[in-house]
Amino acid sequence: MKRVLLVDDQPLVRAGLHRILASEDDLEIVGEASDGAEALELVTKLSPDVVVMDIRMRGMDGVEATERIRAADGPPVLVLTTFDEDEILWGAIDAGAAGFILKEASAEDLIRATRTVADDGSWLDPIVTPRVLAHRRNAEHGTMGDIEPGRAVELTDRENDVLLAMAQGLTNSEIAEELIVGIATVKTHVGSIFSKLGVRDRAGAIVLAYQRGLAQPE
Repeated sequence: MKRVLLVDDQPLVRAGLHRILASEDDLEIVGEASDGAEALELVTKLSPDVVVMDIRMRGMDGVEATERIRAADGPPVLVLTTFDEDEILWGAIDAGAAGFILKEASAEDLIRATRTVADDGSWLDPIVTPRVLAHRRNAEHGTMGDIEPGRAVELTDRENDVLLAMAQGLTNSEIAEELIVGIATVKTHVGSIFSKLGVRDRAGAIVLAYQRGLAQPE
């Protein structure tokens, strides 16, 4: 059973999210927050496995809340977005969000994204991915660990396998099962990938892999 914290300043949106996610036997809604400050309090109090976080909220927004949660080694964050403002979305990436899904996504995709992020995976909405990559290519500066021009990224064959699996949204346990290795081995490969790509989280590795042609989005 995965414990889910919902964060959105619109009661009707929270109610809809609650109804969709609570219908699944393996997902439990343990709390709801109306802004980032309340989310921080509930993360400490309730210890959820995943936070489903709106970006634009009154008071503390989702970007700052995500940064504080991740800085305190809190649970992974799945960001809900209308993707109207790229700068805010990139702020969430830099803050350490593990997944991004549009509010107009299907209920099935919301459930899959929540499960994936709760299981230490990453999720990029297929509609979001092309704009994310275009924005990244056009950005003059970034804080997510760009590889300097001319710097070679030499991943081993197995690291490439792990990176491609990450790009498909697989969790560490799923990668271990697919590659027939131990979870500890997968974690070692993931850490090495982060170091070589100069990123600090799975979302950053996946986006940078797309940008540099190390993986291709479906």
